[in-house]
Amino acid sequence: VQLQASGGGLVQAGGSLRLSCAASGGTFSSYVMGWFRQAPGKEREFVASISWSGGGTYYADSVKGRFTISRDNAKNTLSLRMNSLKPEDTAVYYCAAEEEYHLPETVVLQETAYDYWGQGTLVTVSS
Repeated sequence: VQLQASGGGLVQAGGSLRLSCAASGGTFSSYVMGWFRQAPGKEREFVASISWSGGGTYYADSVKGRFTISRDNAKNTLSLRMNSLKPEDTAVYYCAAEEEYHLPETVVLQETAYDYWGQGTLVTVSS
């Protein structure tokens, strides 16, 4: 499975960005998907997860109400819509796939549970 993240860039505080993650080589529609981020000098942290059906989602408290995770199983694409961006959202954002079978609305928060990772896309939010 290969994951290709894109859509990062430089944005002013309060602005918006939409990240995308294109999957190939596997059965995207059966994977729980997640977004993680790593800020400079910090450990990678969980941002959001979505179940394979799309019916279950979960967000880190720091992004809840501002970010929206979604997926299009027909197009093998994962997205993260980021609104009201803050300087503390500056990080490299990674998409990840978890291939273990789960119930339709199960999400996965643990970084170590994910099997496949994209290369990351940099988001920089200026104040």
